[in-house]
Amino acid sequence: MVLWIAFAIVHLAVGTLGFSEPNLPMGDVPLVYLPWSSNAIGGDGIVGITETWVYPALALLPMVLAHGFAWINGYTVGWAILATACNALGFGMLIGRGRSMSRTIAAWFWLGFILLLGPVGLYRIDAITVPIAIAGCLWLFGRPRVAAVLLTVGAWIKVWPAALFVAALVVARRRLEVLAAGALVSAAVVGVVAAAGGIGHVFGFVTEQTGRGLQIEAPVSTWWLWQAVIDPERASLYYDTDILTFQLQGPGVATVSALMTPLLALVAGGILAIGAYKVLRGARFGRLMPPLALALVLAFIVCNKVGSPQFQTWLIAPLVLAVVLNRHRAWPTVVLGLLSAGLTHLVYPIMYGEVLSVDPLGIAVLSARNLVLVILLVVAVTQLSRVPGRDEEREMPAAAAVPGARRAAPVPPVPPGPATSGGGAAAAPEPTPPEPTSPPTPEPTPEPQP
Repeated sequence: MVLWIAFAIVHLAVGTLGFSEPNLPMGDVPLVYLPWSSNAIGGDGIVGITETWVYPALALLPMVLAHGFAWINGYTVGWAILATACNALGFGMLIGRGRSMSRTIAAWFWLGFILLLGPVGLYRIDAITVPIAIAGCLWLFGRPRVAAVLLTVGAWIKVWPAALFVAALVVARRRLEVLAAGALVSAAVVGVVAAAGGIGHVFGFVTEQTGRGLQIEAPVSTWWLWQAVIDPERASLYYDTDILTFQLQGPGVATVSALMTPLLALVAGGILAIGAYKVLRGARFGRLMPPLALALVLAFIVCNKVGSPQFQTWLIAPLVLAVVLNRHRAWPTVVLGLLSAGLTHLVYPIMYGEVLSVDPLGIAVLSARNLVLVILLVVAVTQLSRVPGRDEEREMPAAAAVPGARRAAPVPPVPPGPATSGGGAAAAPEPTPPEPTSPPTPEPTPEPQP
């Protein structure tokens, strides 16, 4: 009951902040989602069908569904209600009957992240994908086909859950079932779009991204932001009216922008290679999946030339999974994730005016957020590289495998005794064995529940 009360308070507070904080943090909903969905309902063109769109095909569905709640107090409030309802479904699945300490802690983490990130985490299409991704991650162990369907649907709303799907293909034992379920969902989506006459636009969200420049919030943009602070003649910001975002211009920007997609592929490929190697070494699902999923998602963020603040919501699902499966090892990434969410809230919407005016304080806060993301990626990859294989886990001493267990003190070597009259060494006294200790009973590592 306490968790659900906190859930209601957090969502009400964050939803209200969307109307009271500066720089229109809920602006995409009335200014972009409403026209797109209204045109589709009114027959005036369907984005993704009659024209190329920046989002995958299923992203239009929640935008249309939000009209079902618009009668309450307008479309923007309707969107907040829809996003809250989706979160409630995922939240209920996460906590279950409230008997798992790990799931309870994960639920508190999720609420804390939402509160720290602020309204941008609620008033964006990404908000719809978060509970879908959480459900998919939690069902991956017991119901891989259902999990694959959810992650694929999420990816057809906003691409990022594809990182979780790929991680699942590497880690899951029933990976053929995962692949088949994902392929069936994708075929169904493409088939519906083709039947509606939009086959030429079905993958438009991919081509729309290739020509983009460096968005100001992207981690790679930090260098040029400081160049703009030091010498506005060398680097500056501008608003791209085609993709409705602020980007950078300056020496080397175009070259780096063109290199970011290959860099993303290279980094993601390296992470997947480490994950595949760990699978071959017999690493357990519960140890391997959380760092692999988190590292891949972070690669999508850190190595991206787009850096929208709502991208921080992508961290929620892999971090929730990490807490559920092994909360003792998750705390470094959880702390860094919460810090990144709080700094992002400062950047947008609170200090976005300072960022756009290239004020050193605003750029410093944004740079700090970007640094935290890079550190988080390094930590995730380090955790991934240290996941033990089957043989390594067997070789671990029992005390090391149990958090908090005490190792028996090593017995110091006994110095040689005095020589006997027969020329031999006197027998060393047999060392007294240490007092037996009973290690604390470890809390069982929870597995995802259906």
